[in-house]
Amino acid sequence: MTDRPWKIPESVLVVIHTPQLDVLLIRRADADEFWQSVTGSRDSTDEPLALTAAREVEEETGIECGAGGVFESKLRDWQLRNVYEIYPRWRARYAPGVTHNTEHLFSLCVPERLTPRLAPREHTAWRWMPYREAADICFSPSNAEAVLLLPQFVQ
Repeated sequence: MTDRPWKIPESVLVVIHTPQLDVLLIRRADADEFWQSVTGSRDSTDEPLALTAAREVEEETGIECGAGGVFESKLRDWQLRNVYEIYPRWRARYAPGVTHNTEHLFSLCVPERLTPRLAPREHTAWRWMPYREAADICFSPSNAEAVLLLPQFVQ
């Protein structure tokens, strides 16, 4: 048993980008070779996905896009989801028997390459890259695929 609650196997992936399609990637603290977009699980099963997305963006980058935030109107729900097998190294965070996660895709357009404020327990480095190059270094296939879909979702 665990002292903390199990992670909910429903999460968000938020591709942060500029109008020129430069994408922000952050490097995981627990897996130095893993570059990714902002990701995170719901805190409760009834937490709205947009709230999860805004919370995770602020926690992981310091960029405020929730209610009243500077970029509130720039957070976009793509109405797409991926279901994927949870990597074995992270399955202990979930209830016994949970093997798959449902990931909801969002994007956040910022006006320029901002300097993020990383949560050091979660991420150790950041970089902005043109979207095709960013897709090439995403460790997660679903993250790479989302980055490549970006041009379809830019207004």
